[in-house]
Amino acid sequence: MTMAANKKAAAESEVLVGVGSWMMCSMGMMVFNKQAIVAFPEECTLTALQMAVSAVALLLFGFRSIHIGSLKDVARWAGVAPFFTGMLLTSILALKNSPMTLVITFRSLSPLLSLAVERFYPNPITITKSMLGSIALMVSGAVIYASQLDHSSLAGIQWVFLNMIFAVVDRLLQRLMLSKDQNPVDISKTGCTLLNNALGLVPLLLAVFATGEFRRVPEAVAALDAWGKTYVILTCIVGLGISYTGIWAQSLISATSFLVLVNANKFFIIFLEAYVMKTKNLTPVQIAGATISIIGGIAYGKARQTVEASEDEKKKLLDAPETQPKSP
Repeated sequence: MTMAANKKAAAESEVLVGVGSWMMCSMGMMVFNKQAIVAFPEECTLTALQMAVSAVALLLFGFRSIHIGSLKDVARWAGVAPFFTGMLLTSILALKNSPMTLVITFRSLSPLLSLAVERFYPNPITITKSMLGSIALMVSGAVIYASQLDHSSLAGIQWVFLNMIFAVVDRLLQRLMLSKDQNPVDISKTGCTLLNNALGLVPLLLAVFATGEFRRVPEAVAALDAWGKTYVILTCIVGLGISYTGIWAQSLISATSFLVLVNANKFFIIFLEAYVMKTKNLTPVQIAGATISIIGGIAYGKARQTVEASEDEKKKLLDAPETQPKSP
């Protein structure tokens, strides 16, 4: 096997391991967070605990791989941290007040928001009929799912939408600063993970005191049973994993491919909630609506990927040097 073939095989293996690791952490994070927030209902403290464990673990066990080029790079990445923190906190708040299936169904609309934001980019992507059809499918699925919800399930809908906003902005900023063909920072993956968790702790700890959670924490800890403690510990472990694997996966694949994976991953979560955990009784109409919305998200990702590939090819042709001989 040639050196080029070895490099290609190694790159493909890294993508497989990186993306697979993220998918496992993503499913585990949602399931364990759902259980942990029921057992320990102090959301700011729980999120701060997850982030603190991640930061300490990286400093203790991953310090050799932490590389931060300059204070300028830190200042640039500091713009990502608030959205990363907001994404984690609103995710827990959404899970605290809503079923997992509602959260993931409406998160399928995230490509719609992402597309709207990208219209303000210097070179926005071309919108095709396939992309518009996929968006219509996503919205239709979400409407079908929501039509079968009782009022109690809608209690946390505002957190679901806020979580979608934070997740999209976090993903767009990370892609901008991690992709080699964009404007990357000189920070290693573990360095980015450390900064996300360490910088994000500051506003969270302020929120713990501002909301009066610190007074309720001793009572909440005392009320934890063995299963509750286990879920809280697991969220901290998986939180460290998803912090790193999210950055790892986004550095290996395009933002569009990442959105496709996010949506495809949701089929497993629907199955877990409805048929394994049995914490939510879903009607056939709700399952159909959620499925339609997720399929729409995957179709959107594929349609967008086609457009991006076409535009990249056109750019290469325009940038290619003149090869034809000039006429005398």
